[in-house]
Amino acid sequence: MIFDTSIPIIRKKAINRIKHLLDKKAKIEVLEKKKNRTYSQNNYLHLILGWYALEYGDTLEEIKQEHFKKNVNPDLFRTEFINYKTGEIRERWRSTRELNTGEMSSAIERFRNYSVKSLGLYLPEPGDLVHLDEIKNQLEQHHNKIYL
Repeated sequence: MIFDTSIPIIRKKAINRIKHLLDKKAKIEVLEKKKNRTYSQNNYLHLILGWYALEYGDTLEEIKQEHFKKNVNPDLFRTEFINYKTGEIRERWRSTRELNTGEMSSAIERFRNYSVKSLGLYLPEPGDLVHLDEIKNQLEQHHNKIYL
């Protein structure tokens, strides 16, 4: 977990966590985390999808497929292919890896707008590193990691 020790309440949580680990005689590693200058587009997308999933009450994968791809960006993700044995036209949903940077930017912006309209949830812009770090910490607190 990452603690911003410049914030008094977070600093206290960090001290309590370290004391707890020392009491358990746990093996620990303490590192100084340098501030990120940016998040990659993919990391940023997964942070905001995870935050939306947490607030919506569903898994990251469900939000990514049903909301991000199917509801908000079907024009970017929905494709068709022909089953070579039956000749049937089938639906396929592209991976985010298949998008170029421009398409990804457009898809993310649409999702940010959708989030505000559908859930009233503001998703921070890519440059809002303080807010994104707070989201990352919140998501990391969920031990089952279904939102990351």
